[in-house]
Amino acid sequence: MYRAPVRRVKLARARRYASADRPSGEPLGWRTATPGHRPYTADLVSQRPALGCLFEIVETLVLTLIIFLVIQNFVAQPYKVQQQSMEHTLEPEQYVLVDKLTPRFDTYKRGDIVVFTPPADWGEDGTPFIKRVIGEGGDTVEIRDDGFVYVDGVLLDEPYLYSDEPGGPPQPTNAPLDQSTWTIPEGELFLMGDHRSNSADSRTFGPVEVDHVIGRAWLRYWPIDTFGILQTPTYPDVSTAAP
Repeated sequence: MYRAPVRRVKLARARRYASADRPSGEPLGWRTATPGHRPYTADLVSQRPALGCLFEIVETLVLTLIIFLVIQNFVAQPYKVQQQSMEHTLEPEQYVLVDKLTPRFDTYKRGDIVVFTPPADWGEDGTPFIKRVIGEGGDTVEIRDDGFVYVDGVLLDEPYLYSDEPGGPPQPTNAPLDQSTWTIPEGELFLMGDHRSNSADSRTFGPVEVDHVIGRAWLRYWPIDTFGILQTPTYPDVSTAAP
């Protein structure tokens, strides 16, 4: 019978307690927030200033440019074949990727296809040449009357040489009239094109310093139907005969 008045008393006391302690103007229930702090109210979301967005774009572009320059100068660089001296291994208008990184840790080897800066009298507007390494430092390269190349007296097997028709005999390699034998100094390379009758190479301008070599062509990537790694042939007989 007395429960109703008790409830009214307790409710009245709670209201008096809340009204007495809460700051003026605060709604009932303000003590549900953290003591000493007002209830959390989310601020409006502000947009980043246009100048800040522009700075981020410029920063991204500069970083991309730096990465591109580092890769192109020290790792790999694409080149377009413009000469006929490497037919049919490489045809004009094909694109190759030149490795600049691994030659810093490993020397160029016989059979490598390399891109290099030709002697001043042979370069046209600074256009690099692309040829194959035939002789390394210390080798003796000889072109004999039979039309074949010998390294340290050993016949060089060259299945990549140009032929007039698929599967036909390769064109012979001819030496200039004034010289047919070269001893390659250390730090230099003897370079020739695969299309020997249509190549200006070390037979005419002599061995090339390794410092003038830009890098090793290792991937043909365009046109897409010619995509593939450029394999380096081996010459086991020459390797065993070399001093």
